[in-house]
Formats: sequence, structure tokens, C-alpha cells
Amino acid sequence: MRVLVIGAGGFLGAHVRRAALDAGFDVVTAGRSPLASSPRHLLIDLGTIPAAALAELIARLEPDAVVNCAGAIEGDGRTLATTNVDGVTTLVRALALAGGRIRLVHLGSAAEYGPGQEGIPVAEWMPPHPIGDYGVTKLLGTRMIERARADGLDGVVLRVFNPVGAGAGRSGLPGRAAAALRVAVANREDLRLGPLDAVRDFVDARDVADAALAAVTAEELPPVLNVGSGRGLSCRDLVKELLAVSGASCAVREDDGGSARSAGVSWQQADITLATTVLAWRPRRDLADAVADLWRSS
Repeated sequence: MRVLVIGAGGFLGAHVRRAALDAGFDVVTAGRSPLASSPRHLLIDLGTIPAAALAELIARLEPDAVVNCAGAIEGDGRTLATTNVDGVTTLVRALALAGGRIRLVHLGSAAEYGPGQEGIPVAEWMPPHPIGDYGVTKLLGTRMIERARADGLDGVVLRVFNPVGAGAGRSGLPGRAAAALRVAVANREDLRLGPLDAVRDFVDARDVADAALAAVTAEELPPVLNVGSGRGLSCRDLVKELLAVSGASCAVREDDGGSARSAGVSWQQADITLATTVLAWRPRRDLADAVADLWRSS
């Protein structure tokens, strides 16, 4: 089975590519930047490439599936919309023009849901209420795929909660905390972070990749599936695990600026019942595994 992984040079894209290779898939990669480790890599920017040109490339590759890991996390509204909305629109149109039965597995985000209600895991049927440009643009991308499904697209959106693992960027707490801890240890300083009271569903990036591959090969798929650990843990728990894995003994001070993107979401946990049923998938790694993988790469 041939799989085209778009955004293969990014955090989750790298995990998806690695898992696909390990599983024996014929993997072609694509992204905005060169990827020296991939022998078959296409330079594609979904935000700028015309749909017809992308369709031509896809038709020539003849993939069985496309896993879209490309997405913008930071930037102004226009920057986020270009990748998260316009880019998805282009990809959907290109798949229609390319013809054939090509499955699209698109990585969405828990930010599409917005604030959760404490004690109630969020399920796919619950109405989304994103509170920032990132969540809004990711939701608009999801809506494009849902609309295209009505016209025959074989596609699914995996709403990924809070991924942790090797290659995590500093835009999220896991990558930011690991980088800050390296500096704190080197300088023999306290670890300074923002408030850590918020509850999140932290999921190992390798489990996300496994879910994406399960979606590639599954038979019938609903429009949206949650991909998380199914557990809600405080951000403080994540940092404690990071300290344990690193062996660092520095004090933690919660007096630095927090993330503006997630400040309005105090509690969020995924209901993963549908994904475990439809994909025959279940997260296999716990927070300690995910944090250890993150620390080794930081």
C-alpha cells in the first residue's frame, strides 16, 4: 500500500512517516521544506499550490491513501487560514480531480472543541466551540472534509488531543517545558513556567501515528474520530513526570507567562470509545513513555 504523508517533516508527520515505514508501507513524503532523510520527497505548500497541479502530482503517484499532517499552529488569522483552511480545500479538490478511490486521513485538533466541562470527556457528537483562531481554522478545515464526504470523498478527520513525544515544538507545553528544563539544569536555575492547573488529555505521538495508520486501512469510517489517551491529567502532572524522567531536582515556579492559545480551556479529556471501536486501536503508551521520548530528543 502506498501512502503519501504531507507535512512529513513536522512533529506528528515525522512519527506517521516512521510508523508507516516500520509497518512496511510504500511511503512518499511531501512538505514545504526539503527532507533529506526521505528518498522520495515532494516540495509542496498546500497554501499556495493550485489544486490542478496537486491533482496531477497525486495522479502520477497513485497513492492508496494521503495522510495530511500539515498545519499551522501559530501566526495571525490569515497565516492560520492559509494552511488550515485554504490548504485543506486545495487538497480536497485535488483528490476529486485526481480520481480513483484515495483515502484522506487528516489530522485535526482538540482545539476545535474549545473548553470542556469538568468530569465529562468530550465525544465526537458534541458541538464544537473553538475560542481562538487556531481552533476556528482547524474546525473550518474539518467542515471542508465533511462537505466533501457528501460528494464522495473517502476521508476522516482525527481530532488529536495533546501529543507528547520526540520532536514536540515549543508552541505547546510539552516541548516548551522540556526546552526550559534543559536551560534550567544547565544554569542551575528554577524551572519557570506558566500556571499548571489546567487538565489536558496527553497522548503519545507514536500512538497518534498508530491511529493514523489504522485509519488508512480501516473499512468504513465516520467523519471524525477523537485520538487521545482517554485520561485527563493536569499540566503539573506532565511537568512532574518530566522532572522524574530527567532526574532534575530544580524547583518549579509557575509565575511565567502561559499559553494564550489554551488559557481559556481549563479542562479537556477525550472520549476515545468510537476510535477504539472503529479503528481497533488503543493507546499503548502512558505519559511516562511519552515524556521519556520527548526528553531524549530535547
